[in-house]
Order: sequence, then C-alpha cells, then structure tokens
Amino acid sequence: MTAATDSNQTLFDRARKVIPGGVNSPVRAFKAVGGTPRFVARAHGAYFWDANGQRYVDYIGSWGPMILGHGHPAVVEAVQRALLEGFSYGAPTEREVELAEAILQRVPSMDMLRLVSSGTEAAMSAIRVARGATGRSKLIKFEGCYHGHADALLVKAGSGLATFGNPTSAGVPPEVVQHTLVLEYNNIEQLEDAFKLHGRELACLMIEPIAGNMNFVRASLPFMRRCRELCSQYGALLVFDEVMTGMRVALGSAQSVYARDIPGFEPDMTVLGKVIGGGMPLAAFGGKRALMEQLAPLGPVYQAGTLSGNPVATACGLATLKETGKPGFYEELSRKTKLLMSGLQTAATAEGVPFSTDSEGGMFGFFLFPELPQNYAKVMTTDNARFNKFFHGMLERGVYFAPALYEAGFMSAAHTEADIAATVAAASEIFQTL
Repeated sequence: MTAATDSNQTLFDRARKVIPGGVNSPVRAFKAVGGTPRFVARAHGAYFWDANGQRYVDYIGSWGPMILGHGHPAVVEAVQRALLEGFSYGAPTEREVELAEAILQRVPSMDMLRLVSSGTEAAMSAIRVARGATGRSKLIKFEGCYHGHADALLVKAGSGLATFGNPTSAGVPPEVVQHTLVLEYNNIEQLEDAFKLHGRELACLMIEPIAGNMNFVRASLPFMRRCRELCSQYGALLVFDEVMTGMRVALGSAQSVYARDIPGFEPDMTVLGKVIGGGMPLAAFGGKRALMEQLAPLGPVYQAGTLSGNPVATACGLATLKETGKPGFYEELSRKTKLLMSGLQTAATAEGVPFSTDSEGGMFGFFLFPELPQNYAKVMTTDNARFNKFFHGMLERGVYFAPALYEAGFMSAAHTEADIAATVAAASEIFQTL
C-alpha cells in the first residue's frame, strides 16, 4: 500500500493539524515505536479494523476495560436501553447505587465509594481524602507507577530520600510536587529509610500493586507486606491504585491476590477504573466508612463532578460486572492468558531470544530479558530497537500489542485459542529475525 492510499496516514496528517501530535493521549502517537498510528474504524470481539480495513487481534482492549471483548451483546443491549432513557441528568439515579453496591460486594476493603469519570480524577481525589483525613501533606509514590496526570503525581525522584520530587512535565511548578517522594519499586530498604525520615508527615503511600505502565511488574510479597506494616505503624494510608488491575486480574482485584498470601491484608483506600465502566468514562475511589465520610457533603474534603455516575456509563459497567461475575469467568480468562504467555515463551526460547513473561488473570507482560525485571530502571534498559522490530513485525501480521515497551497487555473473554495460536505463530517468525 502506498502512502497515497494509506487511510491511516491520511487521517494522521489531518489530525496533526487540529490535535496536538495528532492524538488525544500521547502513547497513541506511536512515538516510541515509530510509524503511523492505526485509526480504528470499528471493533468486535477480540478484533478491531483500521481505516484501511485491516483486521487486528487486539491485545490492548482500550487499555484494559474491554475484558469481555468489543461489543458484547449483553453490554450493548444495556447501553442502548440506557441511551433511550437519557444521556445525563446531573441528579442521582438508582443505577449508580446498584453499581456501587456491586463493586463493594467484590472489594470488601471498601465500605463506601464515590463514582467519578476518570482514573486521574479518582487518584487525585483519593490523595485529597488522605490528606484531609490525616492532616498531613506528604505522600509516597513509586518510579514507574502511573496514577494519572494530576500535577502532584507528575514527578520523578529527587537526589535522595531527604529531597522530594521534581516535576516531569512543563507546567507543573516545583512547589506543587514538593510533598511527593518518589521511591524505587520493590526496594524494601529504601522504603524503610523513607518512613524513618518522613513517616509522621506522610498522608499516604500510593502504589499500583501490579504496575501496568512499566509493562507488567508486580510488587513482591515481602515488599507489599512491608508497605502495609509501615503505613499502619506510622499512621499513613495505604492507597491501592487498581485502575488497571481492578476486576481485571481477579474477581476481587489485585488486593484479593495479595490477601491469599498475606493474612488480613487490605489497603485503606482503593482507586478503580477501566473494567468497572466496561469501556465508558467511569472510575471510583473508596475506603472505610469513617474515611469516606470526610467527603462533602458530609465532611470538609470537597470533590464534585457534573458527569459523575453517568447513567449510560453505569449501565455499561453494571452489565460488564454481571458477565464477569459468572462462575469460572476469571479462571478461563487466566487460562487463556497463560496459554499466550507460555506460547510466546516457548517460541522465543526456540530461537534463542532472551524472553520472560508474567501474568495475572487477564493482564500480562513480556520482556526481552532472560528474567523478569523488578523495577522501572531495569525495564528501561530494554533494547528499544529490538522491541520496535517485534512490535512492527506483529503489526504487519495483524496482531496489535501496546505500541510501547513499557505498557502491559490485556486478554479478553472473546479471544479464542485460534487467536492465540496465530499470535504465537506470528511471533515465532519475528523471533527468527531477532
């Protein structure tokens, strides 16, 4: 296909004239891997079709929420019914109560939650509640964990534990991030030192239990246990950002996975998104009743949103949770994800390509390393050129993985074993060239 007949390129050229970078979220621009972004024309099941009519097996699923696949009949029906009733009211509905009840039933660490419209909004609001409830200002986050683009979270590590973070984005004043301490993921010694220095001033520690923005890196059990112990010891709140992992890695989210091995384990607050909205703009944050009652109109912590609890989004989320709650859903999803990972591992090993994989439920990651990395610094030593060659080789063969080496992948219930076999076969061809 020539550039003149490539509809993706034509659309990208048009987009760059009216949208910064031609995209409404940076990773979509293919800047990390090069080439032209695929403009999606439609999607169904485990596939989407681009502007040229090319079909792809989709392993990003709108970055996680499409756990049932695109256009699941029960979800489409629920959304269509909701649309006919009205798009938005700016007033309470029964459906938002039902969705809150459904989420709380799955995540017992929360007594109450509030619905919002994005993961960024949920994370930002959770931090505000933590600060309001504790009367403290400082917080800990970890390098490589992404909690949205709120100013206080766009920060990189300072020069040492006594030095708080530096902005990673223009437009964020240094004084806005002066209370944010950035630590290395899975580094227990550094974590302990940080609490010794700042523990009594910390409002919260926010963490992705399985980081999905440095590919797929899970917090080790000893590390997570220590996070919980130190937060309890110093009176800081442990905030789980489960925007990616919530209802994606297990019925009870990632916190239920850790609770299997750490008796009595639970976070103080949880941030959710993606799957709970089924692909619609919807997120939530929640915790114990006494904590959540700090929110207006009951308490002094202000938070509001015109479109929060949107009736169409809640219909989509409820229908999605109903389907994922059916017996055996997560077991089958996990089986297929592991089948893909083991297939890729076998294909890479056969060609002598250093390769490692990990997965939980329907979320996965793979690395061009002989062993799994434990932190962001290691992830970023990946050979970009080799990854880009792998990515474009798969894209040419109709398989769409994340267009960046630092993003996790997602399996859906709609993927078949034939899709997985075709993916592995395509990867095997690419591994021969690496």
